[in-house]
Amino acid sequence: MANPSTFDWKKGAVREGRKLILTRSGCSRPLSESWPQAGSRPHDIKLWLQQQEWFPLKWVNLLFSVGGIQQDGERIVLDAFPPADLDKDPLYRLASEGAAVQALAACRVLYEDDSVLVMHKPTGVPVHASKPGERGTLDEAAARHMLKKGDPLPVRHIHRLDNETSGPVLYSKHDLAQLRLDEAMRQKAIERVYLAFVQGKISKPRGVINAPIGRDRKQSSRRCVTHNGDPAVTRYETMERYPKATLVRIRLETGRTHQIRVHMSYLGHPLIGDSLYGGETVLLKHQALHGEMLVFNHPLHGAPIKVQSPLPEWHSLLKHTLSEPSSPWL
Repeated sequence: MANPSTFDWKKGAVREGRKLILTRSGCSRPLSESWPQAGSRPHDIKLWLQQQEWFPLKWVNLLFSVGGIQQDGERIVLDAFPPADLDKDPLYRLASEGAAVQALAACRVLYEDDSVLVMHKPTGVPVHASKPGERGTLDEAAARHMLKKGDPLPVRHIHRLDNETSGPVLYSKHDLAQLRLDEAMRQKAIERVYLAFVQGKISKPRGVINAPIGRDRKQSSRRCVTHNGDPAVTRYETMERYPKATLVRIRLETGRTHQIRVHMSYLGHPLIGDSLYGGETVLLKHQALHGEMLVFNHPLHGAPIKVQSPLPEWHSLLKHTLSEPSSPWL
């Protein structure tokens, strides 16, 4: 990513339709002095871009191969925002057909700019389709939003949430953003913070669960802690204690399937409502897990972005019930 001391993205970069325009006005010395002169060949501009390490080499080379690097005077013109092919993109084809299913009404935009989109995922809405043509996903809601704006960029989710988990989901809007954000996920640079109600009282104020997770050989839908699993690290902080339950704030260092659910069950405190991992369903019919916050650096200019997701209705209801001495409980 460009060094902030050498290039000011707010001054020197702007989107014009499908193009990303870079100008010398965003540069400080010595970068300004090496800026490609008007009339430079696309190949020379490509080499210059690679030297600056602003963009992934893979992306620069791909852009060059399709004629996406041009010049207008001294302005560098990059074809960074091509729209999705509405006839070929399965997601947009689905989003264009008929009215949205009722479940998508609660999906809403939490943050948006030209490169990223953060959507609120309600409980019970899957992030993506599990089979071709499946309706009612958060992906469909994101595509419908872009169609409504008249800006059908190829939105792609960067991470996922379980179907019954609510919270923010991050989307890229173009290939460059996707490459940058995928790399940030690999580098554990995207912070995901969750709130969970678990069974029993956790006495420690905070703790770390470092236990590998793999498939459960006895039940394919489950994951379990196993010595030959993938590395998994979960950090938790005790927020509130109830007579027979605890509200914890959780931060993930890795992103294994069902990680929070597996690790809290392994700790002896399964999530309320999570029957798959030993949780009771008297008070809630799904796991009591909500994505509270998402923190990441912008894929182009690197500025930190913090997005919070509204608490679901079940959160306050469960909190109230747990505080009642006479509540039906475990």
